Amino acid sequence: MPLPFLTADRALDEDGPAAGDASLPYEDPSRRRRPYRPGPWRIGGGALLLLLASYVLFSAMIIALAGSVPAAGICVGGAALVILCAVRLVRAGVWIDENGLRLTGLFSATTVRWSEVAAIRTAQQPVRWLGLPRSVQGQAVLIELAGGGAPRVAFTDHGADFLGRPEAFAMAADAIEGRAAQYR
Repeated sequence: MPLPFLTADRALDEDGPAAGDASLPYEDPSRRRRPYRPGPWRIGGGALLLLLASYVLFSAMIIALAGSVPAAGICVGGAALVILCAVRLVRAGVWIDENGLRLTGLFSATTVRWSEVAAIRTAQQPVRWLGLPRSVQGQAVLIELAGGGAPRVAFTDHGADFLGRPEAFAMAADAIEGRAAQYR
């Protein structure tokens, strides 16, 4: 039994009332969006952090019922910090709009305007495995800036979004290169 109300692209279903004549709500070029879906490692890490936060909140409730409200407050604050980290982990990645690229990490975000981008290319080089210090041979999408300097790594095929998904990496690299050609 198909459930078209659960899909984001229900307007593009063949049997839907507006088959093919409506664009998706996230196709607005002025709205910042990720050109790829988050990978299973990123979603799994966020889910584990949210599971940890639920246990900490449950322990805060038990501590509050036992009578130690300040200790429960500390637990709630810790759980809020873990939830914030989970949200930042899932939102990390490359985001594109008509103004430029936004490289979002766990603790920082950098915006590169399209006028500052000289080229975007895919290169074979040593990359970090899941963001850890261990390096392996892989591919990286590099952003070369017009002002010169070392190219920035946008994402790699061994990152949390593309580990074990080479087709998704190739599609995301093509999407970013296409958007760069469109907006520059």
